[in-house]
Formats: sequence, C-alpha cells, structure tokens
Amino acid sequence: MATKIKKVVLYIALIVLALGCLLPFWLMIVNSTRSGVEITHAFSFLPGHSLKDNWVVLFAYVNLFTGFFNSIKVAVPATLLTAYFSAITAYAMAMYEWKGNSLLFKVIVVFMMIPAQLSLIGFYNLCQKLRLVDSYVPLIVPAIAAPGIVFFLRQYVKSTLSKALLEAARIDGASELHTFHKIVLPIMAPGIATMSIGAFIGNWNSYLMPLILLNTPRKMTLPVMISTLNAATDLQKNQGAIYLGVAISVVPIMIVFAFCSRYIISSISAGSVKE
Repeated sequence: MATKIKKVVLYIALIVLALGCLLPFWLMIVNSTRSGVEITHAFSFLPGHSLKDNWVVLFAYVNLFTGFFNSIKVAVPATLLTAYFSAITAYAMAMYEWKGNSLLFKVIVVFMMIPAQLSLIGFYNLCQKLRLVDSYVPLIVPAIAAPGIVFFLRQYVKSTLSKALLEAARIDGASELHTFHKIVLPIMAPGIATMSIGAFIGNWNSYLMPLILLNTPRKMTLPVMISTLNAATDLQKNQGAIYLGVAISVVPIMIVFAFCSRYIISSISAGSVKE
C-alpha cells in the first residue's frame, strides 16, 4: 500500500512538473492570438481573436520565410561541423595516447569556463581584417571548435567504446579513418545526436553574433529579424506579433527535438563491448 501511494505521489509530481514546463509554451501560443492591448492589460490562458491581425503586422516588418532560410543556412552547417569535428576530436583524445593529450584536455576544460562574450571584440576585429563582416562564414566555421561537446563526447567514448573493437578492425586491415566512420561513429551516434540537438538549438537561437556581424537586412537570421519588432514605434501594438514570431521560430526546434529525443534516452543507457 505504501509503495502504491509513493508511485501515485511521484506521478502527480511528474505531471505537475510537466505542466510547469509546458506552461510558458502555452502562454506564448495564447499571446500570439491576442492583441497588444489585451496582453498588456489582462492575463489569460485562453486564446484571443487577433491571430490574423498579428500575422499581418508580423509580415509588415519581417520577411519570415527569408529569416527561416537564413537561419537554416547558419544552423544546419554549423551543427554538422560541430558534430563531426567534435566527434573525431573526442575519439582521438579518448582512444589514442599521444604527447600533450592530457594538457589539451585541461585547456578544453578551461575554455569551457570562459564566456564567449569576452572574445567578442577581438573576434569582430578579426572578421573585419579578413573581410568576413556581413557574411555567414564567421557564424558557421567557428562551430568546428566546441569545447563543451568535445568534453562530453570524450567521456562518452571512454564509457561506451572498447579498444578491442579498434584492434579487431586494425587486424582486418581497416584504416584509421575507415574504422572511425564505420565502427566508431555508429557507436557514438546517440551521444552525437544528443549534442547536435543542443548545438542546433544554440545556433538557431543565436542572436548576439548575427546582430553584430550581419549588416544587410535580407541576410539577417530569424531571431534578429523578430527583434526589429521591438524597435518599432508602436511597441504595444506589436506585442502579439512578437509572440507569434517567437512561436513560429520555435517550430523547427520542436521538430528536431521530436525526431531526435529518443537518442537522448539511448545515450544515457548506451553501452558497447566491455573488456
């Protein structure tokens, strides 16, 4: 009896926690259907009747489809670069013994603790000298260096990958790159997918760097475009349109998470051949 009561209490707590997590999303959707006056003067959990008006205001300021395409051009390549180069770096650090390995790992840990904003001015000056301002290159290429993801995948490889698999592949005559692509990558797939979800979300929602580096309006990513609504004269009128824009911008993130969330679970319970 006591066990059943504990289970009931646990399920109730989980339901309350889930509802608490979903509440901000629901309020965002609700406010996207209400006018700015309704949002600022009254709180409601029920949808309004201003969705069409908010849509018109949103497209009056923002070319939503261009913003979507620009964000995809940045987020997808950056995520792919992050996933591949972080995986191969983590594999090399975890499975090979070479001089400086331990020192490099310590450097990675140190860089994880340094806020990226500290290097913002220097990075902008570098982009200016390389004539990369108003280009997507400085938003994509730096994704190759992702200390936090390398740190996670290194620990993941150490816990899931057996050196016996690598030795067997070498005995069969497989090259190091062939071994990595055909044996190591499939084993690392859950961990890579988990990190890729976070990387995609971070690149999709990136605001500060695109705001500073992109000058041409048609090149701006979706978060930067939506932020222009805050700079409009009638801010109260645009409140509903802002919520609508944010709600639409969240859709790709939800799709990616829905298709890849199973990898998060599998990465927690993943295992391989144990020595």
